[in-house]
Amino acid sequence: MILDTLGVGFLGTSTEVFQKAREYSKIYSSNVSSTVWGQPDFRLPPTYAAFVNGVAVHSMDFDDTWYPATHPSGAVLPVLMALSEALPPSPKCSGLDLLLAFNVGIEVQGRLMHFSKEAKDIPKRFHPPSVVGTLGSAAAASKFLGLSMTECQEALAIAVSHAGAPMANAATQTKPLHVGNAARHGLEAAFLAMLGLQGNKQVLDMESGFGAFYANYAPKILPDVDSHTWLLDQQDVAFKLFPAHLATHWVADAAASVRKQLVRDRALLPTDHMERIVLRIPDVQYVNRPFPDSEPEARHSFQYVACAMLLDGAITASSFHKHQVNRPRVRELLGKVELEHPQDNLPNFNTLYCEISVALKDGAIFTERSDTFYGHWRKPLSQKDLQEKFRANACRMLSCHTVERLIEIVENLEDLEDCSVLTALLKEPSPPEIVSKSL
Repeated sequence: MILDTLGVGFLGTSTEVFQKAREYSKIYSSNVSSTVWGQPDFRLPPTYAAFVNGVAVHSMDFDDTWYPATHPSGAVLPVLMALSEALPPSPKCSGLDLLLAFNVGIEVQGRLMHFSKEAKDIPKRFHPPSVVGTLGSAAAASKFLGLSMTECQEALAIAVSHAGAPMANAATQTKPLHVGNAARHGLEAAFLAMLGLQGNKQVLDMESGFGAFYANYAPKILPDVDSHTWLLDQQDVAFKLFPAHLATHWVADAAASVRKQLVRDRALLPTDHMERIVLRIPDVQYVNRPFPDSEPEARHSFQYVACAMLLDGAITASSFHKHQVNRPRVRELLGKVELEHPQDNLPNFNTLYCEISVALKDGAIFTERSDTFYGHWRKPLSQKDLQEKFRANACRMLSCHTVERLIEIVENLEDLEDCSVLTALLKEPSPPEIVSKSL
């Protein structure tokens, strides 16, 4: 086997596809590099900068969520930031260029998901960002790089062969790789298309193409450019106030309401008097984790989020640290949680609800229901609260001045003449006091 593999490998170096792969790989030995966000002394080739920044975006499950279900931005923005830095300084890439390519990357994901009924439900078989995100990354990169129509078709065809990741790795440290890989593979597909690598240009129209990911995939002709309306004009995305699976945010909302009835005047939650906690939620198995034992598992646990909110009255990034997850009072409460799956509560981010009932030993029962949490696309965050979330997250790595400058630039991105102004801020050295705190 070894001898045969070496022989066919030597022979394969004479093929056209090998020559194109070799040309593409030269990128890694060139001086072209892009910033790893917040790491001023660490630069990578564009595809790997997109990869590690994409991993960072999804590493805490804190990134935006759309409907049909996917995390749309994490596979696209790291690609465009990497490209805007790696491309030649002339002609300059403007903020408007970046905005348009970003919207193209989001739009492609949404259009593909709207071609499938299955995509509207919370996924069971594969993680959507690893599929539609890869296509969105390729589309955004193709637009930003100015590829021809034929090259765009080739890029999407190549990207389809890069797509896919099973849901079995949800609630593990591997899940964030799905978004990082989507960013990397989409950009890689665009680069390979530029070098002339060919795929099946009808791949998005075929059951054996993109339809391989969806059992009921039914592609339609896209609307005419002149009459086209962007999907983001029709529906907002959900922005999370704490880093956990989106479905747990309904649980947290309902649990917070119940806590207000149980806890008065800053008293402790009467756990000794609590007999059981019933959560009436959709049947989503990978978020059903009765006794999570790690940060990723806790972020994907209906039970943990309910108990943490009941105990603490708030959920933050630190709520998922292992010592918080393993608190004795938390483990005691987890043992009292029961799940019910009402037939009308379908696993769908647009229609699901959470009802929580806490029964005390004296027979009293306290029940609350959440149909829409604050941050959902039906109840979006205010611009002020979105900015506060950004400040809280970014100030761990950047100075206050840089954080405020980033807010100003992003909110006026269409007026930015040169994207290098933005990318320069992403690699600003951390102030000494921030570095010492992180250490």
